[in-house]
Amino acid sequence: MKKLIECVPNFSEGNDMGIIRQITDEIETVEGVKLLDVDPGKATNRTVVTIVGTPDEVIEAAFKAVKKASQVIDMTRHKGEHPRMGATDVCPLVPVANITMEETVEYARKLAKRIGEELEIPVYCYENAAFTPVRRNLATCRSGEYEGLPEKLVKPEWKPDFGPAKFNARSGATAVGARDFLVAYNINLNTTSTRRANSIAFDIRERGRVKREGDPITGKIVLDEKGNKVNIPGSLKAVKGIGWYIEEYGIAQISLNLTNISITPVHVAFEEASKKAAERGIRVTGSELVGLIPLKAMLEAGKYFLKKQNRSVGVSQSELIKIAVKSLGLDDLKPFKPEEKIIEFMIADDNSKKLVDMNLSAFADETASESPAPGGGSISAYVGVLGISLGIMVANLSSHKRGWDDHWETFSDWAEKGQTIKDELLHLVDEDTKAFNKIMDAFGLPKGSESEKTLRKQAIQEASKYAMEVPFRVMQKAFDSMDVMKAMAETGNPNSVSDAGVGALCARTAVRGAFMNVRINASGVDDKVFVNELLQKGADLEKRAKELEVEIVKIVDQKIG
Repeated sequence: MKKLIECVPNFSEGNDMGIIRQITDEIETVEGVKLLDVDPGKATNRTVVTIVGTPDEVIEAAFKAVKKASQVIDMTRHKGEHPRMGATDVCPLVPVANITMEETVEYARKLAKRIGEELEIPVYCYENAAFTPVRRNLATCRSGEYEGLPEKLVKPEWKPDFGPAKFNARSGATAVGARDFLVAYNINLNTTSTRRANSIAFDIRERGRVKREGDPITGKIVLDEKGNKVNIPGSLKAVKGIGWYIEEYGIAQISLNLTNISITPVHVAFEEASKKAAERGIRVTGSELVGLIPLKAMLEAGKYFLKKQNRSVGVSQSELIKIAVKSLGLDDLKPFKPEEKIIEFMIADDNSKKLVDMNLSAFADETASESPAPGGGSISAYVGVLGISLGIMVANLSSHKRGWDDHWETFSDWAEKGQTIKDELLHLVDEDTKAFNKIMDAFGLPKGSESEKTLRKQAIQEASKYAMEVPFRVMQKAFDSMDVMKAMAETGNPNSVSDAGVGALCARTAVRGAFMNVRINASGVDDKVFVNELLQKGADLEKRAKELEVEIVKIVDQKIG
């Protein structure tokens, strides 16, 4: 699965759209990156840009943007309401999908090093990318702002992490960081009272509320021994929040910033707000997302609400999103469009034609056409998809069977495991065709000079290896799916035992068919160690799949009678 990171650079220009456009034009020259948002502020004289894509491409786009900003923004003339210290003031990277914070930190430091060395701009690494605890806090790194840099940079304790310890009058300094994904999330209330909305926000947010003697609203503020206000912490970590009234909708809202959705996910914030509102005689009517959200957060919410109903979570991605939207009331104020609110959907390549997006007739026609792809590899993967889909169906039917309520979670686990396998096999349907196309592209490379011949041969070998690896992955996933079918044949809804049997037959076909593709593509690979190892593993998988198929069919036949 693709690794995705978000980058949110802040540039010290919010009035001249010509300058801003020059910067964003640089971003859009990089393939694999999508420019999601450009938000200029006149009073702050600052523009916040949001880009998402694969890591190497994102840091390339970010570097080009920082470079262009250093050319078109002159900090000696900058004035604005927002604290700032450079033409590119801050440039945080945020993990979005299939990437850890540790990996994101490495990318942030790589970007910081390049900015410092190639552009000669002093760079401080902050938050998770900080090298020292004192520099984790952005406000600390930015202390003194642009005007304080000449004095600050000569102090040993403020030597930049990258770049020269020398004042760059035109570009200032830049902070590059790695932080968690922030979700701006508003919860709708059936009241117009800002004060009551604020009270609920204070109940929830991590900072809580100021402690008072006696009356919680009018009582004297309690101070500690140093004279600082004492706070009563709220119930949720990594949450900031206030209450406000929205004239457009005629309701009060709790406005939350979820600064780390791995600590407090959206659905947890919603449930806690509903609980605290109810304690005050107020009802939550729905919620709204401001900006974007990762797909994972929506899927987790869908699973959470299904589990509350004792229902199987082994359903499709689209069904999980639908449950999340309805349960969180994300369509309370206006229609919720997943394709406009979920990051992964926003950056999907709409122009790419996928086999799995075709209807059944079109897929059959495409397979039957003169083109050699899709071929047996894609068909093997899709037969595997059909097989595990039957296994999932039996698990979900069993989960909801009357009188089997005590076992719903066991069947839900099987269905969820099956969905993971199904999604991977669906991906491999198209990946097998891509692997074939890679070989064709490699053979089409020029072969005039010796260096061209070498590069062409190398490309052919890499593509041929990949053409073996893809069907081998099909074998592995299809074989794994047979565990689901066996469990369903043994313990699932007896009325659907034949479906589990058909699923097993499909899985075995997928394993055997994919192995044929592994074997036929082996002829083009010169690395015999690689070939022999994969063929040996494949032969073992094929043997085990045959044995498991016999075992499952025997169980099915006995139950059918």
